[in-house]
Amino acid sequence: MELLITYDVATTTPEGAQRLRQVAKVCEGYGMRVQKSVFEVVCSDADWVRLSHTLHRIINDAEDSIRVYRLKAGTFKAVSVLGTARRLPHDDALVL
Repeated sequence: MELLITYDVATTTPEGAQRLRQVAKVCEGYGMRVQKSVFEVVCSDADWVRLSHTLHRIINDAEDSIRVYRLKAGTFKAVSVLGTARRLPHDDALVL
């Protein structure tokens, strides 16, 4: 499945800044950063369950927001990019 994950983590406290770093690190383990708080993820259903559970444990539900968009297969290959953006090789292995 292809997912577009966006997040907004409150960083007015040291704890919030730590949550922001944790969310980014988890997302980096599953996909590719396309903007500061936006990731493109290609994963299995099982990976999505693990990712969702991990993110939910990290965030503060009262202060933070994560949006996940499920996209049709092949959407990332058909993306239009402007400016310095570039298409990413989602078919390649993700190396951590």
